[in-house]
Amino acid sequence: MNANRWQLGGAAALVLFFAYLSLANLVPKETRMASPLLPDQGLRLGLDLQGGIHWVLGVKLAEAEKQELEFLRENLLSVAKDDNFHVESAKVENGVLSVAAVDAADAEKVRSWASRTNSITATSEEGTRFEYQLTSASIKGVRKRGMDQVLEVLRNRIADPVKGIPDSVVTRQGEDRVLVQIPGGQIDRARARELLRVTGFLEFKIVQDAAPTEELLRARHPDGLPPDTVIATEREKQTDRVLSAYLLDKKPALTGDRLRDARVGFDRQNRPIVEFAFDEEGGRIFGELTGSHIGERLAIVLDNRVYSAPNIKSRIQSRGEIEGRFTPQEAADLAVVLRSGSLPIPVEIEEERTVGPELGADSIRSGVNASLLGFTLIVAFTIFYYRLSGVYATLALIANMFLLLGLMSLFEATLTLPGIAGIVLTLGMAIDANVLIFERIREELRAQKAPRGAIRAGFDKAFRTIMDSNITTLITALVLYEYGTGPIKGFAVTFSLGIVTSVFAAMVLTRLLYAIYPGDRPVEKLSI
Repeated sequence: MNANRWQLGGAAALVLFFAYLSLANLVPKETRMASPLLPDQGLRLGLDLQGGIHWVLGVKLAEAEKQELEFLRENLLSVAKDDNFHVESAKVENGVLSVAAVDAADAEKVRSWASRTNSITATSEEGTRFEYQLTSASIKGVRKRGMDQVLEVLRNRIADPVKGIPDSVVTRQGEDRVLVQIPGGQIDRARARELLRVTGFLEFKIVQDAAPTEELLRARHPDGLPPDTVIATEREKQTDRVLSAYLLDKKPALTGDRLRDARVGFDRQNRPIVEFAFDEEGGRIFGELTGSHIGERLAIVLDNRVYSAPNIKSRIQSRGEIEGRFTPQEAADLAVVLRSGSLPIPVEIEEERTVGPELGADSIRSGVNASLLGFTLIVAFTIFYYRLSGVYATLALIANMFLLLGLMSLFEATLTLPGIAGIVLTLGMAIDANVLIFERIREELRAQKAPRGAIRAGFDKAFRTIMDSNITTLITALVLYEYGTGPIKGFAVTFSLGIVTSVFAAMVLTRLLYAIYPGDRPVEKLSI
């Protein structure tokens, strides 16, 4: 009996702890964060309950096709250089790669190159002039790769639980659209838009010339800019005023593809900067680049905009920094963009909605009312039909709810409207285990077994059935979590935790209550 009391005391302490975590969600966030006993965030609310930003993004897949043709154009010029034949011109316009060879021999070499390239087909051929387009299979593959890359980058920037915005959702919608949902209070709309606007294409280029304005820089080259050079400007973020104009090589010496890490740091004046580090190959290239241009300036260009152009004072092997008159938040956002990679294709917001918290309040109210109504009906039926044993089941059911909400709060899970549905479903699943146990006990009592023996046999015989049914249901919930997105994941999380707590409440807590009464007392019959 003493052992049973210790076990019941331990179970009661566990339930009280999770009840404390459950009720802690009513505590203001400021108090919660100041208390070492409470989770920093507690139980979060999803977009459908607390409101937030709802976007439908259009992905410009035609740009992916253009990039593929540009890649083929550069490949042709590279092959022509290696195989010693001449191409008069090669350009991409309106989805067509137009090529002009110098003479018939060169034209034959162009045909040979095209025949080896399975992704294009000739649509026009006149003498030494050719027009090529991507094949339908190639277009399908290019568009699929483009969408996959866009989804991966957006998920890293927005939906990643560590680098991005907690509890956000990024998922594909149709052929060329992406659905983005950001819960309210996590980020303001302007900052979220900036995460989308910056494609994150980082380049490192040696500065050939510089001037305060683009006009002054062009005036230094009255005969035109040197071949294979471009002008990029450094601008003030608040006013967009040009601070400096730089003449740079068109082709970058190194790109951000070799970045291994990027994070916020501070310079000697305690101003925010972005520190970056390359992988082994990137460090080697960066070391050679800086070592051969000591005394010159290196422009750090993001999306064709110069962020800084420091002087190279010595060879830099694998680490560097970006200065750009940042605020701490701008530096943090830029670090996220660089870590997550560059968007291969531009995206634009086609639909934007702000989901107000009023809808969430109504949903919570309806969900709570449904849960209370279901709980009341279950309790009334259970006590009416099973008497004192029904009271035990009710106490286990209450403990189950505290365990479920406490676990969700402990793991800082997100509660969505489907999650509330999972809680309601958990109520039914939880009482189902008790019903199986009680009916088994009744069978044993009808077979003239003593009450304590009937209780023991009832729990033992129901154990296998309860475990079988709940394990198969848990497998289904885990599959929903693995392959579902957004609301489906929310339902799967709540339901999975509910299955675990329901089995514990029925098999452990209810049995401990029977151990208290009747326990070892001699009783002629059970109230069941």
